[in-house]
Amino acid sequence: MKIKISVILFLLGLVSCSKQTDFQLFSPDGELKVNISNGNNSSVFTVINGSDTLLESSIIGLKINGISFVENVRVSDFEKTEINETWETINGKQATVNNHYNAYKFKVAKASESALSYEIVFRVYDKGFAYRYVFPSEAIQDSIKIDQELTSFNFKADYTYWAYDGEKHNLGPVSRTENSNKEVRTPFVMQFHDNSFMAIHEAEITEFAPFSMAASTNDSSLGFNNAYSKRYQPFKTSWRAFMLGGKVGDLVESDLLVNLNEPSKNQDFSWVKPGKSLWDWRVLGYKAADGFEYKLNTESHKRMIDFAAENNFQYLLIDADWYGDEFNESSDPTTTREGIDIVACMQYAAEKNIGIILYLNDVGAKKFGLERVLKQFSEWGAIGVKYGFMKGGPEEKVKNTSAIVAMCAKYKLMVDFHDNPIPPSGDRRTWPNLITKEFGHAQGDAKYSHFPETAVNQVLINQIAGPLDMTNGWFDLNSAHVGRPKVFEELPGTVVAEVAKLITIYSGWMVLPDSPEAYLKKEDLFDCIRKMPGQFDGFKVLDAVLDNYVSIARKAGDDWFIGSLTNREARSITLDLSFLSKDEKYEAILYEDAENSNFLTDKESYSIRQQPVDANTKLTVRLAEGGGNVVYIKKLSN
Repeated sequence: MKIKISVILFLLGLVSCSKQTDFQLFSPDGELKVNISNGNNSSVFTVINGSDTLLESSIIGLKINGISFVENVRVSDFEKTEINETWETINGKQATVNNHYNAYKFKVAKASESALSYEIVFRVYDKGFAYRYVFPSEAIQDSIKIDQELTSFNFKADYTYWAYDGEKHNLGPVSRTENSNKEVRTPFVMQFHDNSFMAIHEAEITEFAPFSMAASTNDSSLGFNNAYSKRYQPFKTSWRAFMLGGKVGDLVESDLLVNLNEPSKNQDFSWVKPGKSLWDWRVLGYKAADGFEYKLNTESHKRMIDFAAENNFQYLLIDADWYGDEFNESSDPTTTREGIDIVACMQYAAEKNIGIILYLNDVGAKKFGLERVLKQFSEWGAIGVKYGFMKGGPEEKVKNTSAIVAMCAKYKLMVDFHDNPIPPSGDRRTWPNLITKEFGHAQGDAKYSHFPETAVNQVLINQIAGPLDMTNGWFDLNSAHVGRPKVFEELPGTVVAEVAKLITIYSGWMVLPDSPEAYLKKEDLFDCIRKMPGQFDGFKVLDAVLDNYVSIARKAGDDWFIGSLTNREARSITLDLSFLSKDEKYEAILYEDAENSNFLTDKESYSIRQQPVDANTKLTVRLAEGGGNVVYIKKLSN
């Protein structure tokens, strides 16, 4: 990864804090302030954003080895560092990311004679902050066991929250004073008032099980649920990350999580190439007009490779069962089942300049050896792996995820994780080959329907965590669930909304689930997908209201794509195109729901029109009930 760095470093020195009890931590622009107080030998902090007090006096600290570190403690060895760097992404929403923050580190120890201590590191950005706990070698006497994080956030005002909820529709809106939950997963999105939002998530998950939020107290405070194991060597916890914004879209645009992760180390990742992929899994059983029926065989795969090569796709994902029943321990992923010639398929794909992604189940990886399997994939010529159904406890999944990504990098394989197994956490900065994750309810992937409001909230909640494999882009909405054994339920939505989802959801691999013939039946609409690049280089949330609608613009060189989604209500949205280059002329192609489109009763009707636009244009678009809108904006030659 290419990195351009400008670092301003200054230490306040090792300040003895025997007298000093208050410390002020500022963002680079001075608007966000975190106050740390050690008055009365108790560690507390407050957060003020401009003139808005978000957190009042809140306890911060841990219980380790049975000892509480939120009372009778002293703070010392205070240091400050300012970092301002710009780095280029390989697998990101933007082409470049600015990483500008003030870092503060201080030591927390018991005021008594106990030798136990730890460090807290804060990073304060203009639009967010984060902190983590660090246990250097001198803090490890014999062993360290974090029993509990005692931090409790005391919010000044009531708030409404939403949160990620696995393969269910996201949780929320929940009023903090009316409801409580013992365990709420992250991203945890909070709205304090019309112009004040916060998201809480985790960055750089490498050591312990992911945390969840404890929202079950009787007041307005909020805490963490953590599970820690004993440690005998120096370690760091993950970052507790807080993204701030005046609009909910600011949270989705934030680069805080990736900036909290370390850059990739001493490895060339230039081979990592995001792109569009066809997918064989949901196509199984589709019967084309010429009589061809898609099956799990090389003949079907070659037909899909031909389509990919002719229509600006980069990849084909060959999913489960290609080497036998994925859950059968005798199924060997270094061989293939009857009807599949993986070597011939790879050779054919290479001739067409199409990369092959191979599915791998946790059962096969463990039985036949992860490295042996990945080495074989690489020798065959695969460019990536979709890894599924990882077993084990939460901390074990953290360690296994890291090991799999690192081993994939060794053999120059990109990787997509099916069924999570741990949340995205900005880790694609360290490992750019970690291309995407199924972090939520992928449409057609669970045995219940995925409704329009879920798609809207995924964009504004799940996507805060990172790139999502949601397998959007269905065209055969009326009958895909009939005759295709891997499409379990009817698909609610409109075909224009399906194209819009490819824009609103950012993913390193844009995996499309439908058959080539289904796309070609709507050739004029499919042409919009054909025009999309394998990797966008810009991301803007133009307008969004949680639970209601969202509009996102993605940059593609000099051109732009805008995708809009609504819930079950029809609506009109006015798009401000002032992000376009000044003094340039553009042509917009609008892909719209038809007059009678509806996510249940008229899914596949649409219309297309064109009009000139420029940076002064306010473009009003209409979305049907449960529908969407897409605008392709092409820069005109001078």
